[in-house]
Amino acid sequence: MSTGVIIALIVIVAAVVVAATPTLLARRPQGGRSLRRRFGPEYDRTVARHDGDAKAAERDLAERVKRHGELRERPLEPAAREQYAARWTAAQERFVDSPREAVAEADRLLGELAGARGFPEGGRYEEQVAALSVHHGHHVHGYRRVHRVAQARTDGAPQGPAGTEEMREAMIEARALFEDLVTPVREDDTPRHRADHAAKPATRPEGSASDGRGGHLPWAFTRRHAKGS
Repeated sequence: MSTGVIIALIVIVAAVVVAATPTLLARRPQGGRSLRRRFGPEYDRTVARHDGDAKAAERDLAERVKRHGELRERPLEPAAREQYAARWTAAQERFVDSPREAVAEADRLLGELAGARGFPEGGRYEEQVAALSVHHGHHVHGYRRVHRVAQARTDGAPQGPAGTEEMREAMIEARALFEDLVTPVREDDTPRHRADHAAKPATRPEGSASDGRGGHLPWAFTRRHAKGS
């Protein structure tokens, strides 16, 4: 076998190994420390859901990684990103007069945006949230909260100051996931990178949110502005 052929084989084998590495990393079992780093607050929530059984929680989280770890998020076209940003701003502004409608719109918007980014869609909320938790574990709770509040408000029950405050807080918390999903994809945009970024103190000015283009989305309501009816 000639030297040229040997070199070519080495190059081919190296290329195969490099291409397979992300898949192997996504499939390999992950320990508690790795899962805690990847899922952040979602790790503690899952442990609590399993009545404090960390091993059971870690099996649950590892199964999610196995099912959804290889998902590659689709980028958004600039025009689509601007439309989502405009809809989120409109929902925030609507909260002033119609908190219930604003929360319902935020819930729908997050579901649509997640689907556009490549996460499960078509009404599969639980599966969508499970997939989101693998890639956005530090912020997925905001989606859960706004979805729960939106569903609770569909019965038409009167909303007092406490209910309005709950909705306001749900939308504020959900905003973090919206920002994650609407931001353009970078080459280093991985669950680990996002986990590291989420652990850093926020540098964004209070009351603003990224529009995915380097600008900010105005936060349209505060405790003083939201109406209680």
